[in-house]
Amino acid sequence: MPTRVLVVGGGGREHALAWKLAAEPGVNEVWVAPGSVGIAREPRVRIAADVDPLDGPSVVALTRARAIELAVIGPEAPLAAGVGDALREAGVATFGPSAAATRIESSKAFCREVAEAAGVRMARGAALDRPEDALAFARELDVTGAGVVVKADGLAAGKGVTVCASLAEAEAAIMALGLAARGAGDGRSDPIVVEERLDGREASVIAITDGRDVLALPAVRDHKRLGDGDAGPNTGGMGGYSPLPDLSDDATEAILETVHRPLLAELGRRGTPFRGALFAGLMLTTSGPVLLECNARFGDPETQVALPRLGVALGPLLLAAARGELLPAARSLGLRGSLLPATRGASVGIVLAAAGYPARARGGELIRGIDAAEDQGALVFHAGTTATADGGWATRPGRVLTVVGRGQDLGAARLAAEAAATAITWDGLQRRHDIAAALPVPEAVG
Repeated sequence: MPTRVLVVGGGGREHALAWKLAAEPGVNEVWVAPGSVGIAREPRVRIAADVDPLDGPSVVALTRARAIELAVIGPEAPLAAGVGDALREAGVATFGPSAAATRIESSKAFCREVAEAAGVRMARGAALDRPEDALAFARELDVTGAGVVVKADGLAAGKGVTVCASLAEAEAAIMALGLAARGAGDGRSDPIVVEERLDGREASVIAITDGRDVLALPAVRDHKRLGDGDAGPNTGGMGGYSPLPDLSDDATEAILETVHRPLLAELGRRGTPFRGALFAGLMLTTSGPVLLECNARFGDPETQVALPRLGVALGPLLLAAARGELLPAARSLGLRGSLLPATRGASVGIVLAAAGYPARARGGELIRGIDAAEDQGALVFHAGTTATADGGWATRPGRVLTVVGRGQDLGAARLAAEAAATAITWDGLQRRHDIAAALPVPEAVG
């Protein structure tokens, strides 16, 4: 067990990681950079507010000053900026892939290329350099009756995907991406990814890996759209639940064999081994799971939902993965198979977002009811809060809090999450009321 851990980032995912790690036996301190005042409320958690999470030398200096034994990188931006590389070069055990391996997330075109080479099934699609070619392919998909999904190639904080209800909407999304590329004025021409729309239910399967072996967290279903009934624009995620009635342990093991392991093997073959959290966003279709996208880190809000169900210490596994020793560590902990043990209960997370999110989010609204929600037994993870002079809380633009309810089953967990989320208010608060409301009937996933 590492005794001093650094978590890079400052959102709800990083709060959940700090909460989990700081409560594990043997951990003396968890530093979070830059963290937040809300995260600093956790016992044995300290924040380094003056550290730029995108600046490798600054992060390395913190690890040396605090004798950090393990660095865990939360968001995608520091990974793409090479902060993980800088830490490893400084001799710090680091959970998080290199910038080269992070391309599996930072470029959707690269993800499609790797998946094709690895034999991993994705939706029919293409990465096209010119908007006119993207328009032509979207029209081709529309003629066949397949819906269209348009994706920005690079990082977009979970909001770079447009699931189009019509060809006109697809054309508008493609033209908007083309205009944005021209407006950047830097001479770059990022591809536009156009794919067929798939029918089914989404699932997030996140695996801890050292580049060879994998251990999966409890699967989570995230809800990306802003409003109830999957209405409104895509967001970074408005809530999720675990376990999934329609994804058995055997089916999850099969996903690890047909998605995660082939992707890792292909990345290794290219000379970019992946050590960190390999996130597979999947669509569970009637003909089996299909890969939608990969992320190179723990998800948000999936982490806030999955970690409360985890039935094993996380710190030793992250350290072992960083060192390339995941399998021996798992066996020393008595773990068998590729699924991390989970509690019998369930968890449901509801994201509370600021007014105007995602397009024109604004902050500065006074938050009421956090203490009341916690008094009900809910976990409240801070993503975008600031402390006020009188000891209260105010919103920052974006997603503000994730409220997690737990129970013996999904129904009980949902009731707990709904009650706790309802206790929290501010002017312009946005949230969904249907997370885990309509649960799928368990069925076999091919």
